Amino acid sequence: MSLTISCLLLCILSLPIDRTQASEGVPVFKITPVESSIKFDVEASVAIKGTFAKWDATLTFTSPDVTTGVLDIKIQADSVDTGSGMKNGKLKGKDFFDVKQNPYITFHSTKLVQTGPNTFEVDGDFTIRGVKKAEKLTLAVTGAGTGSGTIQGTMGFDRKQYGMNSGIPFIKIANRVEVTVNLKAERTSGPPVALKQ
Repeated sequence: MSLTISCLLLCILSLPIDRTQASEGVPVFKITPVESSIKFDVEASVAIKGTFAKWDATLTFTSPDVTTGVLDIKIQADSVDTGSGMKNGKLKGKDFFDVKQNPYITFHSTKLVQTGPNTFEVDGDFTIRGVKKAEKLTLAVTGAGTGSGTIQGTMGFDRKQYGMNSGIPFIKIANRVEVTVNLKAERTSGPPVALKQ
């Protein structure tokens, strides 16, 4: 199964930091909607590509120190669209996303470590179909210090650890899911984020 999620943000969530905080030296970012995407890829006998029409992302800092950054992603699971009504229904059902009981898929970062001039490891809580587990995003950042740039990263997880043990009729699905994020971020106020060189 190749489930591709390329989402347009319907609304931009600016950081929950007011002008007073920004004047005290806090970088304020927003995620640009059209140029951002999230993709899920799973090996399968028949490719499945889909999109989530509704998701939000925020990037917040409490100081210019990059390690204070917190990345939050919140996807409305029932907005998935693979182009196939059968596949959409299966993914929304209780064997996969279980959208009636668990309407959101989320990632909330808990630790950010710079591993190179433009690379990071981000530990966080990933929740899907109501199951939360610690996962790790490996990120690369471009455009540092320019006021805008991209955040590109990957994360892998085992779908069966989240209770997604079933398949789709006549389609053989691998257990490991690869997630790719590509977020366009723009600094709207405050100083640049301080990166180690």
